[in-house]
Amino acid sequence: QVQLMESGGDLVPAGGSLRLSCAASGSIFSINGMLWYRQGPGQQREWVATWTSGGDINYADSVKGRFAISRDNAENTMYLQMNSLKPEDTGVYYCNAEIRESVSYRVRLYWGQGTQVTVSS
Repeated sequence: QVQLMESGGDLVPAGGSLRLSCAASGSIFSINGMLWYRQGPGQQREWVATWTSGGDINYADSVKGRFAISRDNAENTMYLQMNSLKPEDTGVYYCNAEIRESVSYRVRLYWGQGTQVTVSS
């Protein structure tokens, strides 16, 4: 069994910064990729950023230049540094990961429970 746990969401003023964390734990053999999504009030969930084990990192145009992904491979943790936050960045931020399990060796997609980010104007 694998768990994803996001943390770091908070209420911040526009122009502020936050760092979100996504920690993967459990029966993990390897992580192929980790992604951030967000869902604003009354909106559909949208992709924010991607990290792959091959070293590719990509960002949605709406966050490019303001958000940055980093990884702690030893801890199976991904971070999302968010700078110059805008009110439109408000939403629940979710972590998604493609993980090969160590027991079954199967590859599965996992979601975290989300962490709330609120940016006040």
